[in-house]
Amino acid sequence: MNNLPNFLTFVRIAIIPFLVFVFYLPLPWAHTAASFIFALAALTDWLDGYLARSLKQSTKLGAFLDPVADKLMVSVALVLIVGEPQFQFVSLPSAVYSVPIPIITIPVAIIVSREIVVSSLREWMAEMGKRATVAVSQLGKIKTSAQMIAVVILLYCTPRSHAFIAITGYMLLYLAAILTIWSMSIYLKVAWLELKDEEA
Repeated sequence: MNNLPNFLTFVRIAIIPFLVFVFYLPLPWAHTAASFIFALAALTDWLDGYLARSLKQSTKLGAFLDPVADKLMVSVALVLIVGEPQFQFVSLPSAVYSVPIPIITIPVAIIVSREIVVSSLREWMAEMGKRATVAVSQLGKIKTSAQMIAVVILLYCTPRSHAFIAITGYMLLYLAAILTIWSMSIYLKVAWLELKDEEA
């Protein structure tokens, strides 16, 4: 493939089944390896965007595939995290505390729901010829950064992980969920104003 950014995007999609396979390996280093794979894939997300701009290789295919690859990667990783029977972390050498399942499912449900709403909104706005009005904002980039780091941490966590590591992951995931709601409200406001102008 002559287009390097698109090739990296395809690689990111191809990595997803491998991520799932490694995460479920009955080996002590499985979660660490899965976390590393996700972090590597997240870096290619930044890299393909940078290369597309610097090499002037932006294409319609890349513009379509890049967000699809991101959403697939993040959604699958979040499902893996939620799918753990009960996320546990060690607080003290003598005590292991179980984290209630809703603690992790609530922010994940918010993040996934937002992605569905915003993706549908962008498609609808594109049909109206106003796709640029719901382009990715700086707030969305901050949300994505917090979300990616949270997923890397939580994929890494096992019952042997220290409490500080797990709590950091949870806090970043809740921060991403809050920013998700905030950015979605901005998108919806812009879309509503455009809709009112169309009706007028």
